[in-house]
Amino acid sequence: MKKLEVLTSKIFNLKSLFDQLQDWRTKDKKIIFTNGCFDILHRGHIDYLSKAADKGDVLIIGVNSDSSVKRIKGSNRPVTDEKSRSQILASLFFVDAIILFDEETPYELIKFIQPDILVKGRDYKVEEIVGYDILKAGGGGIETIDFLVGYSTTQIINKIKEEE
Repeated sequence: MKKLEVLTSKIFNLKSLFDQLQDWRTKDKKIIFTNGCFDILHRGHIDYLSKAADKGDVLIIGVNSDSSVKRIKGSNRPVTDEKSRSQILASLFFVDAIILFDEETPYELIKFIQPDILVKGRDYKVEEIVGYDILKAGGGGIETIDFLVGYSTTQIINKIKEEE
């Protein structure tokens, strides 16, 4: 398989993800899920995602679609389109699956995936994390990870604007 094919094979739709989930579960893989916009991939994202991946065997990332990012972040976002963001994330060796979602939250996606562990940044209280009720009811866990201080997409965008 060519390298680009390897990347695109990590980008799923619901049907193909369902089939892959079945395979992972029959192999007793611990499935980790996290989500975000990942508009401009930076060191903070790499730190966060690699720590999330360390929590299990399979890392699935739910990526907000372009329209979802616009609704959450405003009309000037995303800077990078959903296909590019998905492909860039898929290029990380510790990422196993990427799936786009169009809603403002990944609630329905979490319900569909039923991960063993849901990971979010430590800026959230565990009980307030979208999907907390799903994981709690299904016996899964929620883990939070500290963000790497000084790294954010908004800071990068602001720095670029200042230099213009």
